[in-house]
Amino acid sequence: MEEEIRILCVDDEPNVLNSLRRLFIDETYTILTAASAQEGLELLAAEKVQIVISDYRMPNMNGVEFLSEVRTRWPDTVRIVLSGYADTASIVSAINEGQIYKFVPKPWNDDELKVTVAHAIERYYLFKKNAELTSELVKVNEELKDLLVENSRLLELKGKMLEASQTIIFSLPVPVLGISEDIVVQCNQAWAEDTGDRWAALGKNIENALSPEVIAFVDEVKARGKMTRMISINGIQGWIFGSAMGLDGSLPEGVMLVFIRGDSI
Repeated sequence: MEEEIRILCVDDEPNVLNSLRRLFIDETYTILTAASAQEGLELLAAEKVQIVISDYRMPNMNGVEFLSEVRTRWPDTVRIVLSGYADTASIVSAINEGQIYKFVPKPWNDDELKVTVAHAIERYYLFKKNAELTSELVKVNEELKDLLVENSRLLELKGKMLEASQTIIFSLPVPVLGISEDIVVQCNQAWAEDTGDRWAALGKNIENALSPEVIAFVDEVKARGKMTRMISINGIQGWIFGSAMGLDGSLPEGVMLVFIRGDSI
């Protein structure tokens, strides 16, 4: 819902202020008037104003000084200056120092001033919408930043957990072999030593790393979930235990094998 538009008119000439009131009498705007820059600042401190129309030449504080102060304290306002002095230097000064939206010469054309004010209101809403979108973008960026930090912490934690689990598996006194997508991805020291593989299987496809008997066992584990069997690996007899992983989608699908040498039982 659009807000009530308040226009502050500042001029030390009462007849000018009266003319501006009459000009906008048929509009829905609320017209506030001030006879000096100081009075205008006091009104701005008390009322929410979107458009400020100020005379250029006023005593004590001229229009440029006044609108510069308005820009500093209420930057969302759209500022228009009126002047009967059309010298180039004053126009440039007003635009640069007060960041004026429009410079309107006196006497003004009523229709043109009405159009100028209508465009100023459109400009106000445009800048307001941009500010809201920027604020939302900043908020979203902060939320994304927090999310990235949290995800980074989770990834770091998962990395540490993975490193710890790999260290534990590597240090287990029983031979362990991990297979994912038919690639040997894990092989601990006990497997390398007790089966005589000497790390030869690590990183290879099971067809090139394991015997047909072990590959057949792996296929059975995939189908049944768990299996145990007496088997020979590189001429070493023992019990092999297999367990399928990731069947519920929580982990990548694979098979974990544990081998117990017969002569160690």
